[in-house]
Amino acid sequence: MHEFPVVKEYTEKYQTQVVDLILRIQQEEYNIPITKDDQPDLFTIEEFYQSGKGNFWVALYEEEVVGTIGLIDIGNDQAALRKVFVNKEFRGSKFNTARLLLNNVIQWARDQSIKEVYLGTTPQFLAAHRFYEKNGFINVAQSELPENFPVLRIDKKFYKYKVD
Repeated sequence: MHEFPVVKEYTEKYQTQVVDLILRIQQEEYNIPITKDDQPDLFTIEEFYQSGKGNFWVALYEEEVVGTIGLIDIGNDQAALRKVFVNKEFRGSKFNTARLLLNNVIQWARDQSIKEVYLGTTPQFLAAHRFYEKNGFINVAQSELPENFPVLRIDKKFYKYKVD
């Protein structure tokens, strides 16, 4: 048994747990009217995320998916951060699940020579905003996003991280 979750690269065996975790957080915690049909990327993770310089990871605690994070290669040594979700019981400083996932992505980005990581989020994810800002992301206007950044209709707040 591990004291902290372990971050692993996504494989298909985690798909059901990934979908269940993300939908539960979106629908039940944040009352976002989004369904699995609105998120076809969740059913094509290998093709959608794990291509080019992109990838997708899960945080596992005793083989249970307790967190997710995805990185989409948008070209030009830039990437889009997506699907950052952590089970409520694994948020905060006790487990540092979000930080483990993010540190993994930043290291991956360095290894892949990605220069900038962008993300879009919804206004109600206030704790997420604080988390990103505390970890070096800066708020940017939508007009400052790369033209190939995939903006979701629910995203109203955007961030950029310069990979050193």
